[in-house]
Amino acid sequence: MDFTSLIDIGPFQTTYLELFAVAAGMLCVWFMKKESLLAFPLGIINVLIYVYIFFSARLYANSAINGFFFIMSVYGWYNWTRKDKNDKTIRITQSSKLALGLNFLAIIVFFIIIRMVLVRYTESRIPTWDAATTAVYIIAQWLLSRKKIENWLLWIAADTVMIGLCAWEGLYFSSLQYLVFTVIAVLGFLEWRIKLVK
Repeated sequence: MDFTSLIDIGPFQTTYLELFAVAAGMLCVWFMKKESLLAFPLGIINVLIYVYIFFSARLYANSAINGFFFIMSVYGWYNWTRKDKNDKTIRITQSSKLALGLNFLAIIVFFIIIRMVLVRYTESRIPTWDAATTAVYIIAQWLLSRKKIENWLLWIAADTVMIGLCAWEGLYFSSLQYLVFTVIAVLGFLEWRIKLVK
């Protein structure tokens, strides 16, 4: 069976590879909401497949960000399981005002650099949106790896944009995935807010 061959599901076309990535991604975000370590292996599967899918769709920055997600997933898995001197694992916390400002500044810097690269060196049809979502995702993943509650707000913002980007590129099941991601991210924010260590 060729996992990259197009298949028809109702009026939409997809591949078994995209369906598998979508399923792994949805499970990953659900387990992340629950603070379960199962999120990490599922996330790694999801992002590695999306490196290929987004590169094929000429969403180069989103392809590259999935490579970054792979690295950060490995780091996050390690960071969530390591214990401090009191034998305790990392807890959900809130970023300081200074950290929030630095994260916002980092998003702007990443956006400018990524957009410049996309415009100069690729044939990306939507470099501004591709760069914007990618910049936000970089910081969202960093905050998630450190269990900072603000990560969910960034995922909500970027996932909402990705719903449209994927639909624009004909990746309808990926668009559906980002819709589900947005809903789970809202639920994740609410659930983590209850568990927040002030």
